[in-house]
Amino acid sequence: MAGMDADTTPNEAMADNWNGPGGQHWVAHADRHDRALAAYGEAVLAAARVAAGDRVLDVGCGTGALTRAAARRAHDGSALGVDIGQPLVDAARAATAREGGPANVTFERADAQTRPFPAGALDLVISRFGVMFFDDPDAAFANLRQGLAGDGRLVFACWKPLADNDWMLVPTGAIATHTGLPEEKGPDEPGPFALADPERVRALLTGTGFTAVGFDEVSHPLWLGTDLDDAVGYVQGQPLARSLFEGRTPAVIDRAIVALRAALEPHVGPDGVALAGRAWVVTARAA
Repeated sequence: MAGMDADTTPNEAMADNWNGPGGQHWVAHADRHDRALAAYGEAVLAAARVAAGDRVLDVGCGTGALTRAAARRAHDGSALGVDIGQPLVDAARAATAREGGPANVTFERADAQTRPFPAGALDLVISRFGVMFFDDPDAAFANLRQGLAGDGRLVFACWKPLADNDWMLVPTGAIATHTGLPEEKGPDEPGPFALADPERVRALLTGTGFTAVGFDEVSHPLWLGTDLDDAVGYVQGQPLARSLFEGRTPAVIDRAIVALRAALEPHVGPDGVALAGRAWVVTARAA
């Protein structure tokens, strides 16, 4: 558990981000993110083997692409997407309305760490990169476990270490050459790479009541933009880049952007800019 005091709301920093600039940026680039992460979502669904009557929970659902895909497979069941960010939930509902359903999908602003789930109310919990941000992952996974039926399943994608993920390493490294590195997170602090260590994940899941924990590697390039200008503009607007730029002089920022362009240029291809990504698809059972 990352350090929290008695007066701290669980996942408060994440709520502030995803209800503020982080959520706004994600919604503005929802189509880009869905394209970039599609292969990982498909890997989650393939491992989950969604059954027609499953009651599915999607944790950190974002704008809902994975939730809707699961709902179509669970056509005699249901799919609930929860996210801590209201802008994301609003966008998920709007996208579902535009697509005309499916009718068995719903979205709710909720924190999966603390939202009560009736015992045995779920058959399947899935997530596409939404479970690495809990302040207290022990409490979060225990909460999800108690909501699962006795034969329930857990399937999620989480990133392998930063060194294996050029989509983050390359642009951040280029910017940081001129702005300095971001503050280093502790190994147990929430963040994109918090569940990169399989041994930590195995201990976490078995310690919260899961069994048959397994890991499969998924590797697929992450698409950042249609061309170099598009990708540079996207990266510049990311919350991490904005935090690195904060307080820097215009001259430093300009040099960082020049370095960013130079770092991304070798990754331009016929379909745009794409960099290597590597993740785990983690599977587990409730009993």
